[in-house]
Amino acid sequence: MTIEFTYTSAREQFASLLDRVTEDREVVIIQRRGAEDVAMIAADELASLTETAYLLRSPQNAERLLSALARALKQKGKPQSIEELRREVGLEEEKA
Repeated sequence: MTIEFTYTSAREQFASLLDRVTEDREVVIIQRRGAEDVAMIAADELASLTETAYLLRSPQNAERLLSALARALKQKGKPQSIEELRREVGLEEEKA
């Protein structure tokens, strides 16, 4: 959910707004008179969105990921262990 505050109101409640953003996962829009609005979002939420955008940038990768998501939502496919996945993609750990 997105909540909006004026710059003055946000400044008066800055600490509590930061708590809402990080604890409640709220997106806060700060409206500034005569300037572009600014959004506050939790840093880990931004990192997740940035990574998702990066992964979906390639049409082939986006198709592969969305196809996998569709299969998962339909509960098709066989669950695999981490070890099985590592072997499948060639990331087997070498034994010392």
